[in-house]
Amino acid sequence: MRQILYVSRSAVPERDTDIDGIVERSRHNNALEGITGLLWSDGRRFLQVFEGPEDSVAATFERIVEDTRHEAIRVLHDVTIEQREFGGWTMARRTRWDKADAFDEKIRRALSRTSPEVRDAFLDLIAVETAA
Repeated sequence: MRQILYVSRSAVPERDTDIDGIVERSRHNNALEGITGLLWSDGRRFLQVFEGPEDSVAATFERIVEDTRHEAIRVLHDVTIEQREFGGWTMARRTRWDKADAFDEKIRRALSRTSPEVRDAFLDLIAVETAA
């Protein structure tokens, strides 16, 4: 199996970013392809890790790269894994109604069994968001 972790920036204004639509399509496509992972977005930035069969991960990443809603895509790691770190697809997105502490704890729980590279990338982004 293969796992990719990347960060990107939205190429559309935040008010026009359809996170719900992205999540809905991703869940559908990922279920068909055997992809699991975690996507974090604040509407401006995306941090995603996804994993699954080599061919499925390659096809998924190709769709992401070709998606004009993303820009400045930077792969943080691309590795072979023996077993999944994410048993199910999860979307993390803090809305204005979410309390920061509760949201951050939800992310920490989702990352509790992940590799240090994946966990640190998400936790570093959360720390920057909290400080802002």
